[in-house]
Amino acid sequence: MERDLAKSTSISWRVWIGYFIAFVAAVCCVPGFAVHTACGVEANGSVFRAGAATIDVTPSKLPIAVNGNMTVQMAEQVTSPVKARAIVVAQGNEQIALVVVDSCMLPRVLLDDTKQLAQMRTGIAADHIMIAATHTHTAPAAMSCLGTDADPDYQAFLRLKIVDAIAAAQAGLQPASIGWAAVDASPYMAVRRWIRRSDRMVEDPFGNRTVQANMHAAANLDDVTGESGPEDPALSLIAIQTDDGKPLALLANLSMHYFSGPKPISADYFGLYCERLQSRWQQKSNSKAEPVVLMSHGCSGDIWRRDYTGATPTRYQTITMDAYADELVELTLAAIQGLTPQRPNSIAMAEQRVPLKYRVPDAQRLAWAQPIVAALNGELPTTQTEIYAREALLLHEMQATEVVIQAIRLGEIAIATTPTETYALTGLKLKLQSPNAQTMVLDLANGGDGYIPPPEQHVLGGYNTWPARSAGLEVMAEPKIVQTALTLLEAVCGSPRRNYRQTDGPGVAKLMKQEPLAYWRMDELQGTLARCLVGNGPDAAYEDRISFFLAGPESNYFNGADEINRAVHFAGGRMRVPANRLPANYRVQMWIWNGMPNDGRDIAGWFYSRGIDASATARSEQVGVGGAAAHPGKLIAQANDGTIHAGRTELDRWKWCRVTIERTDNQLAVYLGDELEPEIRIAVRPVTLPDDAEVFFGGSTDNRFNWEGRLDEIAIFGLTPSQ
Repeated sequence: MERDLAKSTSISWRVWIGYFIAFVAAVCCVPGFAVHTACGVEANGSVFRAGAATIDVTPSKLPIAVNGNMTVQMAEQVTSPVKARAIVVAQGNEQIALVVVDSCMLPRVLLDDTKQLAQMRTGIAADHIMIAATHTHTAPAAMSCLGTDADPDYQAFLRLKIVDAIAAAQAGLQPASIGWAAVDASPYMAVRRWIRRSDRMVEDPFGNRTVQANMHAAANLDDVTGESGPEDPALSLIAIQTDDGKPLALLANLSMHYFSGPKPISADYFGLYCERLQSRWQQKSNSKAEPVVLMSHGCSGDIWRRDYTGATPTRYQTITMDAYADELVELTLAAIQGLTPQRPNSIAMAEQRVPLKYRVPDAQRLAWAQPIVAALNGELPTTQTEIYAREALLLHEMQATEVVIQAIRLGEIAIATTPTETYALTGLKLKLQSPNAQTMVLDLANGGDGYIPPPEQHVLGGYNTWPARSAGLEVMAEPKIVQTALTLLEAVCGSPRRNYRQTDGPGVAKLMKQEPLAYWRMDELQGTLARCLVGNGPDAAYEDRISFFLAGPESNYFNGADEINRAVHFAGGRMRVPANRLPANYRVQMWIWNGMPNDGRDIAGWFYSRGIDASATARSEQVGVGGAAAHPGKLIAQANDGTIHAGRTELDRWKWCRVTIERTDNQLAVYLGDELEPEIRIAVRPVTLPDDAEVFFGGSTDNRFNWEGRLDEIAIFGLTPSQ
């Protein structure tokens, strides 16, 4: 117990020693050390071994409650069996177990007990065991959540079956090799959480109008302005084969939430994929033994399979779960066909337990919840109001928890885990900053701690943020989990994390040759500042109500090959920089993407303004897109005398275009694209700006009709009056 408590507050001392030894060995190539990546010497001279096994975990007692719904649902039949699939790898003194279970969520306490039992039976250290849920919404309830309570008999049964799977995989250990592949699976998922128009926000379960982003809000595209985040389209694969070249096991990872197919009990597409890939892979390799395939849940708290953009409008309605799984199987087989698995030089694993607080109810929320729960008389809730009232009282009782984060290295391949329903952006943060480019990220591993939106997403509200055991962790949980996982990856990989920023394409080089005073690429993964690429230029400050890492304009122009240009989505917040950093005469070049319908409100949105914060617009200058009141879809500009002037070209919603704004002592001109003639030209009087004046991107000085859409690649240049 003392040993376990020590590990709960810090990374194991063995890991840090291994980290140091790995670094020395890699640099000096000294024979005899545990990890010799640079020298190519196997750990302790031992051979990498692997074993895999599958155990049926379908309950024999029916009916049984299943997870995945707001209220309890009882399963009367077994549509497809649910299973626990395990891989055990070993090298030298290290053994690591990886288990994926067909379950919606698995609580940490249950998994901690399971790992202790597995350690007693197999000798594999509890902190070297990873157990994850697939997140099928049609599996027996192993965890209490929302309107469903866990089945204690099934929990006891599942605990023993998982241990059986680990022991069986360990018993099959044999010399093996390992390979990595990743394939673009973008047609198989899309962002399901969209940002609502600020004038079409809806109420949360507590009666407050807070919901500006929510799942499936884009079912009516007139209600929304764009996706709330990016997707991660990679189908990542870790393939293991025997010494005679036969398939042994495969761990797959896809950021797609679930399929929501047949009636429970069902393993969803996760189970179908595993069963069919096992059979097809065996056939193609002429193997006598069927391999074991594990499909794990990638970071997909905000991802589903329906493409609301309309790029694939009928596919969502027509594709069956069988076809979905089969197509993923074919993608996988094509990706691993040309692999040449290698025997890893060493393996390593590290774990850390992180204390986190819950967002507990205040006195007013408690007073609201207590009579609602009292009226239930111990029965399960049946309405959304009853569910969130009960969840409020449960969070009040619990107050805080701890979550388990792990990192694993298998040669040059890394794995990071979170115990939460993690957004795709969080997975990208880990992949793009991991020391190893070949990194897989599993969520719902070692616990079921609910949604962890990035902090900026909490402001936008929605189901993923409503306090409950399914979404109750503190606002800063996501960055704490990300930083912990990156630190663990550094430890097991023996090298520092990578610093992410977009690569510079020809468009960036061309723009920088013009010597801008400031240039913001707006490619941040997180934070409150827009980094300026110009050495002495100012960083700009982001306000709340923005989203990071959305797709930007002209990727092949601004970025390197096969890289998506990134932009910021504005949902009422602004980006601001002091006006005193600019000369009297300057030019702004920027890309805009309007998410509002052109006639959705009086002014579609202001994307540029100059003046004093909170001042009346009549005292400021601003440029935007007209709306229902006048000039819908056309560029508009307001001079510092309060008059509004309009351009001649109507812009398409959700389409990128370049806008250039020139401000001299006596003129404000607005250009569209490469046109030499301005859309708008206004004679203005010279103005001496006060010290507290600012330039705002994404909104007006008075915060009315702020931009609801994306901005990107903003650059400011100095001008002489003659220009």
